[in-house]
Amino acid sequence: MSNNVAAIDPLALKWGPFSVHWYGVIIGAAVLIALWLCVKEGQRQGLDEDYFYSFLLWALPVAIICARAYYVAFQWPYYAAHPGEIIAIWAGGIAIYGGIIGGAIVLYFYCQRYHLPVWLMLDIVAPTVLLGQGMGRWGNFINQEAFGKVTTRATLVAAHLPNWLINQMKIGGYYRVPTFLYESLWDLSGFILVMLLRHRFHLFKRGEIALSYLIWYGCGRFVIEGMRTDSLMIGSTIRVSQLLSLILVVVALVVWVVRRRRGHISWYDLATSRKEKK
Repeated sequence: MSNNVAAIDPLALKWGPFSVHWYGVIIGAAVLIALWLCVKEGQRQGLDEDYFYSFLLWALPVAIICARAYYVAFQWPYYAAHPGEIIAIWAGGIAIYGGIIGGAIVLYFYCQRYHLPVWLMLDIVAPTVLLGQGMGRWGNFINQEAFGKVTTRATLVAAHLPNWLINQMKIGGYYRVPTFLYESLWDLSGFILVMLLRHRFHLFKRGEIALSYLIWYGCGRFVIEGMRTDSLMIGSTIRVSQLLSLILVVVALVVWVVRRRRGHISWYDLATSRKEKK
């Protein structure tokens, strides 16, 4: 079998000037699944589904803008010379941490506006973000992004990876380590773990699922980012996502410990709705 197989076309559909990218299809699917999960969990907690629909209408555009702004900020020398490409998000170039920051800001003010419990909303939304991140990495796969160092085809074959994945990891004439796959599996594993634990065991106090998300994702991203060769950088030595991951993990652990020591945060079982507790 020939190894010279063409890369997957990033365009899912093209009709005249209109085109749909696979990356957008994957992200769109992730958003819809996440919304459905949030609505279901919100109903368990006695929250009307309309809260999640209207929250998404605000959070999604802000998250996209922040994800793009974050990416552009750390690639500013290039975009300063090519200002016309700053808004060309369809050409690639968004950063998930920017989207997380933007979405978190919207969630906070949204909860303030509608008098919703912030920690509860974070606990509902956080696992679905992890799912979306795990799915979204496959958009990076199709776009041939988020890859690692140069490797050999034999190494990838020895890892029992399928041919279609190995072929797509040939980038710029060289086979690359599929770091996108590592992060996708890490994110999806975390999502499954949290979903199982929150519904079957009495382990978390309110807010701790959201904090668990920061710790789980931050630890995985810190390690995997060190394997990538396309990281956003501060200078020539500091990887932005590694630094931010470390900060978020430390902050989440400190907040967790402080809240536990204060002792006024109640235990609650996310499998039991607020209505049932009244």
